[in-house]
Amino acid sequence: MKTPSVWQVGSILIIGVLAIATTAIFIRLATDTAGIKGVGFSLFLAASRLIIAAVILLPTWNSLKQQKIPINAYYYAIAAGLTLALHFAAWITSLSYTSIAASTVLVTTNPIWISILSWIWFKEKITKTTILGILIAFLGGVLVAFGDNTASSNYSNPLLGNFLALIGAVIVSFYFLLGREAQRKGLSTKHYITVAYSAAAIVLFPLPFLFGTSYTGYPNEVYLYVFLMAIFSQLIGHTSFNWAIRWISPILVTLAILFEPIGASFFGYLIFGEIPSNIVLLGGLVLLVGVAIAVIGTKHQP
Repeated sequence: MKTPSVWQVGSILIIGVLAIATTAIFIRLATDTAGIKGVGFSLFLAASRLIIAAVILLPTWNSLKQQKIPINAYYYAIAAGLTLALHFAAWITSLSYTSIAASTVLVTTNPIWISILSWIWFKEKITKTTILGILIAFLGGVLVAFGDNTASSNYSNPLLGNFLALIGAVIVSFYFLLGREAQRKGLSTKHYITVAYSAAAIVLFPLPFLFGTSYTGYPNEVYLYVFLMAIFSQLIGHTSFNWAIRWISPILVTLAILFEPIGASFFGYLIFGEIPSNIVLLGGLVLLVGVAIAVIGTKHQP
């Protein structure tokens, strides 16, 4: 396969960021429309978006059967699907408890976790610049984590929501690394997402029932928002990143994702009139600067 140019990769990443920035908005719209918050409904949203995506990708299985792919590539793809399911379960639930700005800022700290995991997993060196960026980002994360507590009573449990968003960031870092390995082992992006999204859908499907939540009985608008999530957030947004990660470093891909909270917060302001507190804004800025410094340090490591 011909290596894409820099502008092609950049264009795909821009499309991906714009698509994925809508995710938190669709989740909040679905939650508000249904009038339900909590783990059960969040799992319904997570499972439904992936089930729809997996169903749309069903025809791809026919071409996959004709490919001679090493078995370990499938193992990596299935493992990536499992981490994707856990990521959505944690992050989507976080939006029931904290602000869009805080949740999306914290969930996009994955470049830091990728740096740490790459150091542990691939023995990649962490530079002093990266360590400085991690410390700055940690300070910003503390400000974001506690900022909503003084900002508004609209968020039922900001600390829990922020913690879940942070857990989601750690888990999605595994997803990116596992996805890169699956594609390096021989799966094309199209075949990789078919396996990963299907595995995630299978894992998530029974979980809403465990919390007494059904897949039926919601207003039609809820299903529309879920469908839009499947198309824009999953098939366009996530797939764009999975494609880009085949050609460039996962850390550079996740650097592009740092623009997600900016877009999501802007949409949140336009649609919900949601204005983050000054502490959250300051913390978010400090956190993103720290992550950017960490990425620069990783990119220029000797």
